[in-house]
Amino acid sequence: MENIVLSHVDHPKVSADSGTGAFVAVFFFVWLALIAVLGARGVFVAPQGAPPLALLIGLLAPLSLFVLGYRTIRPLREFVLSADLRLIVGMQAWRWAGFGFLTLYTYGVLPGIFAWPAGLGDMAIGVTAPLVLARLLRRPDFAASKSFVAWNLSGILDLAVAVSIGALVPLLAPNFYGAVSTAPMTQLPLVLVPTFLVPTFLILHLTALIQARRLGR
Repeated sequence: MENIVLSHVDHPKVSADSGTGAFVAVFFFVWLALIAVLGARGVFVAPQGAPPLALLIGLLAPLSLFVLGYRTIRPLREFVLSADLRLIVGMQAWRWAGFGFLTLYTYGVLPGIFAWPAGLGDMAIGVTAPLVLARLLRRPDFAASKSFVAWNLSGILDLAVAVSIGALVPLLAPNFYGAVSTAPMTQLPLVLVPTFLVPTFLILHLTALIQARRLGR
C-alpha cells in the first residue's frame, strides 16, 4: 500500500500535464474576476427576507462544474487523481485566517452566531493542516487512513455549517440577527469568501477524498 501511495504523494504527475494545469488555473482566475465584477455591481445582495439565491449560485456553480468535469473530462479526472496531496493539505492552512470572522464580530460587523462557528471551524482546520501535512511527509500511506478522511470531512462540515447559518437564518428568522447581520458577506470584499474561497476549499477537500478513496482500495 505504501508503495502505491508514494507514487501519488512523493511523485505527483501534475507537471506531466501542464495543459490541464493551465486550464484549471485560468478557470479559477476567470471565476475570481467574474465574482469581483458581479460583487462590485451588487449582484449578490439579496432583499431582506429573500433567499440569497445569487450567493448560493456563486457557491454551487464551481462545485457543480468540478463534479461534472471530473466525471466527463478524462484529462481533468487524471489531473485530480494525480494532484499533490501535500500541496492540497498545505493550502488548507490558510484557513487560520478564519480569525478574521472573530475580529469582524468584535467590531460589530458580523453577528456572533455566524462569526464564532465559521471562525473557529476555519481556524481548527487551518491550525491542524500543518500537522496533517507532517503526517503525510512522514507516512505517505496516511493519505489512505480513516484519520485523513475524517479531517477532510470535518473541513467540509465546517464550511457547510457556516454557509447554512449565513443563508438559512436570515430566511427563516429575518429578525434574529438584529442590527448586525450577515449582509456584509454579500458585498465586496467579504463576498469573495462564500463565492470563491469556500468553493475552492471544498474542491480541495473533495480532491483529497477522491484520492483517499482510490488509495484505500
